[in-house]
Amino acid sequence: MARQIRNRSTTATAAPARARKTRARPEAAGEGSAGSPEEFLPTKEQIVSFITESPGKVGKREIARAFGIGGGQRIWLKRILRELEDEGAIDRRHKTLNRTGSLPPVVLADITARDRDGELIARPAEWDDADGDARAPRILVHLPRRQRPGQPVPGVGDRVLLRIEANRDRDSEETPSATVAYVGRVIKVLAKVRAQVLGIFRANPDGPGGRLVPVDKKLLGREMPIRPGDAGDAQDGDLVSVSVARAGRFGSSFAKVSERLGSLKSERAVSLIAIRAHDIPDVFSPAALREAEEAQPAPLAGREDWRTLPLVTIDPADAKDHDDAVHATPDSDPANAGGFIVTVAIADVAAYVRPGTALDRDALERGNSVYFPDRVVPMLPERISNDLGSLRPREDRAALAVRMVIDVRGRKRHHTFHRIMMRSAAKLAYPQAQAAIDGAPDDTTGPILDSVLRPLWDAYAAMTDARDERDPLALDLPERKLILKPDGTLDRVVMPERLDAHRLIEECMILANVCAAETLEQAGSPLIYRTHDEPSPEKLRALAEVLASIGIKAPKTGALSPTLFNRILAHVEGSPNRDFVNEVVLRTQAQAEYSADNYGHFGLNLRRYAHFTSPIRRYADLVVHRGLIRALKLGKDGLPAHASREELAEVAAQISAAERRAMAAERETTDRLIAHFMADQIGATFAGRIAGVTGAGLFVKLDDTGADGFIPASTLGQDYFRFDETLHALVGSRSRKTYRLGDRVEVRLVEAVPIAGALRFELLGGDAGRTPRRGSRIRRAGIDEAPARGATTTGGRKRRP
Repeated sequence: MARQIRNRSTTATAAPARARKTRARPEAAGEGSAGSPEEFLPTKEQIVSFITESPGKVGKREIARAFGIGGGQRIWLKRILRELEDEGAIDRRHKTLNRTGSLPPVVLADITARDRDGELIARPAEWDDADGDARAPRILVHLPRRQRPGQPVPGVGDRVLLRIEANRDRDSEETPSATVAYVGRVIKVLAKVRAQVLGIFRANPDGPGGRLVPVDKKLLGREMPIRPGDAGDAQDGDLVSVSVARAGRFGSSFAKVSERLGSLKSERAVSLIAIRAHDIPDVFSPAALREAEEAQPAPLAGREDWRTLPLVTIDPADAKDHDDAVHATPDSDPANAGGFIVTVAIADVAAYVRPGTALDRDALERGNSVYFPDRVVPMLPERISNDLGSLRPREDRAALAVRMVIDVRGRKRHHTFHRIMMRSAAKLAYPQAQAAIDGAPDDTTGPILDSVLRPLWDAYAAMTDARDERDPLALDLPERKLILKPDGTLDRVVMPERLDAHRLIEECMILANVCAAETLEQAGSPLIYRTHDEPSPEKLRALAEVLASIGIKAPKTGALSPTLFNRILAHVEGSPNRDFVNEVVLRTQAQAEYSADNYGHFGLNLRRYAHFTSPIRRYADLVVHRGLIRALKLGKDGLPAHASREELAEVAAQISAAERRAMAAERETTDRLIAHFMADQIGATFAGRIAGVTGAGLFVKLDDTGADGFIPASTLGQDYFRFDETLHALVGSRSRKTYRLGDRVEVRLVEAVPIAGALRFELLGGDAGRTPRRGSRIRRAGIDEAPARGATTTGGRKRRP
């Protein structure tokens, strides 16, 4: 029986009535409160109760209003909320407070079962908890009495986007579902969750049947037999999907091939594993392909003619698409002496991908292009991404441009957006543009060196001053690029040099993204922000402990900002701990995401930021383009009039999940390629660093390739090693030998499993294994009161903010 969800408006006015005030305890008043006997302040229990029971979003402002907290008491409230976070009673998502273990209003979930009443039960697709899925809250999926025509009906195994609220009938004991924590309405049915196992089919040499070698690291060593007749048309070495069954109640597991997905003997097989394992859509619908082929170049009518402006594209040498172009010139305005006019032009993808079309539906499902070393799974068909939406040199192309006026220190004075027709003056690679500036121009860069390139570098020098003043997070992590052989196997791993040409384009793109967010905010238009929350207190405490273990005290600061981390990074610059501390600081950061709510970008130290510069490969940018077109009345193909913040919140949740899916697939593919590359180096020794420590053993990252491998604790010696969470180390019970996060090590490769991307090492020597230094603890006040992204570069991917 479907249960009706209570209307939030019926309880919205009741919440403040539950916020009973009580006389503040003397110890609760603390610094910043009036502290007089007449002051009444809530207890921690009342604050947590208010956060739990209030419908909608609750932040510091809502709590202060409900309890009548003002003036100097707001400092007290800030301290109490921080204490509640430290105690684990509440957590903070962006600027919204939640009781610990609660879910956001929109969540991606997997429908996993039905209860005794036949109601669908879902669990969040991602649950960040030390105990894993065991404690993930259950969600009762509410189905409307009437389905809209054509709307898919969700069932067990589906992945869905849900709008949820607390189950107010919880614990009523009327039905089994009354114990479920949340009730959710289905916004959209996304895809079937793969209920089967992926693996490599290995045929029996002596007859029919065979065995399955799973590709998941978690299933290493758990090969399953495939009985004669259950292999279908699979051949030895094929990637297959299987269902798993047992022979009898307590019998062995058997696998039955459900689908043959491809042959690993062919090229591009490794990325195929990740595509299938993560259900990445890699085939466009016939309707989308038809729309792409029928698309015609955008006309000049309704656009400004900028074809004489010498915009240039600067990209990786192997890039196939070119969706951004730049230009700079000194500002002739006497009031802006030493300033520049910087122009960023972005391919006008919105002119070809209209809302509600098959192209749009496919692009939203993909969310972004996925870049593997051997292939790209594009967000849009090639007709759009590599042709109409690629700013080819000396060809007319439609674009959306922003003209930005900056002063001599690189600070933006004002900006304007324009819908234009442009003609790129040149297609340049990063090393090519850099070589021209460094004194070695070629036939392409020579004619435009003084007129185009030098003004760009002069403008970049000014923007560098503004960047330094803003002080964004200054992580410096080496990037890996995998160079493949013609057969698709790994040839070598290189660390590309970081050039000023890269930084110039990044600063131009960042500034353009800020302009897009500002313009849409000022117009009152809904938009999708690119957001990056500040680190959680738990991660800050963990960072402090790691730094203490290597004898570094965290700098003291009154407010949490990137400057805090930059001080830490500056302290270790030039030391042996430099790369390690950069990695640890990166792990401390929250994950960037897309959101219809603005809570700023911590890493870039920006109050508002929206992706605008890559609509070919990111759906968020396409939405921002449409918003600008509607807000500035630049055409009829902008954001639909009915598009609301709530709808964009749903889109943001979906494309954030797609981005995480892509990152996991790219990372796993890199691991598999490197494991295959090292499979013939069993017995070889390598230098590296301990990159992770658990009770089961040590994770090691090699210096040369960046490959990750594992050393089981059982192989470290005769001693019993216990995991010291504070030291992030394994410590021998008798010998006191310590293997600590960040220690340099020498290891021998003893096993490689290419299909799973797994490597196993044994420890030979290095800095590890020494008796730990005693003392050195960091006072919590030094840090608790307080991308950048180290992405792998592969196959023509643009490193863009």
